[in-house]
Amino acid sequence: MFELLITMLERLGIIVMIAFILTRFQFFRDMIYQERVNKQQQYKAILFFGFFGIIGTYSGLSLNADTQQFNRWASDLAFEEAIANSRVIGIVLAGLFGGYKVGIGAGLIAGIHRFTLGGFTAIACGFATIISGVLAGYFHKKGSPVRLSTAFLIGSSAEALQMFIIILTAKPMEKAVSLVEIIGVPMILANGLGSALFLLIIKNVVNEEKKEGALQTQKALRIADQTLVFLRNGINSSSASEVCKILHKEIKAKAVAITNTTEILAHVGMGNDHHKPTHPIQTQITKDVIKNGRLVVANDQTILCSVANCPLGAAVIAPLKQRDAIIGTLKVYFRSEKEITNLEVEMISGLSVLLSNQLEIAEAEKSYQLAKEAEIKVLQAQISPHFLFNTLNTVVSLIRVNPNKARKLLITLSKFLRQNLSSTTVNMTSLEQELIHTKAYLVIEETRFSDKLKVIYDIDKRALAYKIPPLTLQPIVENTVKHAFKDMEHNCIINVSICIKKGSAHISVSDNGSGMNEERINQIGNEQIDSEYGTGLALYNVNRRLVMNFGDESKLKITSSLKKGTEINFAIPLPKEENTRG
Repeated sequence: MFELLITMLERLGIIVMIAFILTRFQFFRDMIYQERVNKQQQYKAILFFGFFGIIGTYSGLSLNADTQQFNRWASDLAFEEAIANSRVIGIVLAGLFGGYKVGIGAGLIAGIHRFTLGGFTAIACGFATIISGVLAGYFHKKGSPVRLSTAFLIGSSAEALQMFIIILTAKPMEKAVSLVEIIGVPMILANGLGSALFLLIIKNVVNEEKKEGALQTQKALRIADQTLVFLRNGINSSSASEVCKILHKEIKAKAVAITNTTEILAHVGMGNDHHKPTHPIQTQITKDVIKNGRLVVANDQTILCSVANCPLGAAVIAPLKQRDAIIGTLKVYFRSEKEITNLEVEMISGLSVLLSNQLEIAEAEKSYQLAKEAEIKVLQAQISPHFLFNTLNTVVSLIRVNPNKARKLLITLSKFLRQNLSSTTVNMTSLEQELIHTKAYLVIEETRFSDKLKVIYDIDKRALAYKIPPLTLQPIVENTVKHAFKDMEHNCIINVSICIKKGSAHISVSDNGSGMNEERINQIGNEQIDSEYGTGLALYNVNRRLVMNFGDESKLKITSSLKKGTEINFAIPLPKEENTRG
């Protein structure tokens, strides 16, 4: 009995080999990972596991029940012969992995085959093989991994069930009992261990591949995170050098280089004494990649470096693309082609796509910023004609009644327009410059309204260094002058306040004018208004530029009551460099 157990365990080496081969088949991976497999995959599994059961039969030992002598391999049997085998392993695993259909299908193939070999246990063993598939299928659970202990117990139980069926059905019964006494325990243990060993090998191989895939994913994410900051401004010698350093460290290749379509942008690692930035591309195979846009693996016969003793004998060269156009290459060098595995090629191919996508994102971000700046310029330019129209009306009204005052007003206007024009050429100005600009406007308006208008300033000089979009404060004041006092003849007061609160500059313009209702408050600054009093375009543009530059926290906040006045305020955050310094 002990010798039989040792011999059967030795032959589990066949199981190990088959288990490893099985991990190469996609249908088997689908059975492991998917909750459902299609009919074609089920048929493949039935045939494979059925064939596996047949191998388990042939790799067994034939036993003569009369002489109790073993033969090393089982083939056609005489009536008094039986087989000590590992057939049940394939059937049990078929049921555990594939369920009833696969278990019964594989059991039928292996069971019918066992029946054709003959022997006094042919019917019992053939029937028991099919029952093993049913038993294993009962323990199949969709979406749940098969445990090693489960595989051992089901494999052992299936073999024990076969021994029981042999005793019940095989004739003569005395031979059946004698046979079970000899082969029962070794076969139960060997098939239980074989089922568990088969599963263990599959789990280890699959888990190692998953682990390797996870490591590659982590590496790709790490590279993406590190390289993104350098590629935000596109690809150049400086950014390419930093990216090559990161890739050289992560990939652990002999060297890494990035080129554009004509020259080397950066080269890090071995061979940097002659593979130098700004040098023209040396190898024809790199030029071919740029031309064809396909990844290639170059060896010492095709890399053809111009320096005879170059230590870099092989390379994977992948194209870098932007908007489907080839803009350069990523080159990863090795000493020889033997060092380049399929995993390395796949990883480098993925990295070239990753870098290309980052360059696409950088280009899109750059385009967005240009569009954003262009929109700001348009919004700023829209304000100037609006103000000019009102101011010229004021000048016209003064020319006849007070030419000298009109002259001074025109001088003030020319200075104001010069400042207004220069404001459209910059994105940001200081609060001090914006306040000077606003005061110039109010000088013109105070001249226009004579003793009707009074302006009160409450300015914290510390806030005047804060940066603000040009033409922000003046349109708010202009809007107040134009709309707040349209029904008032005297005692029109505007308060302009600038102070610092919690590190932000808070700007407020309030008046004692006619005010507005809740509906108008919700519209002002958020949309253009179609009404007899105006469009609200000035405040709408100011609000949009504040939000575009500083976010929603800086949007205009309006409080107002009918016949009691209006207050418009907003906040400008401390510049980032000042925040860092503080």
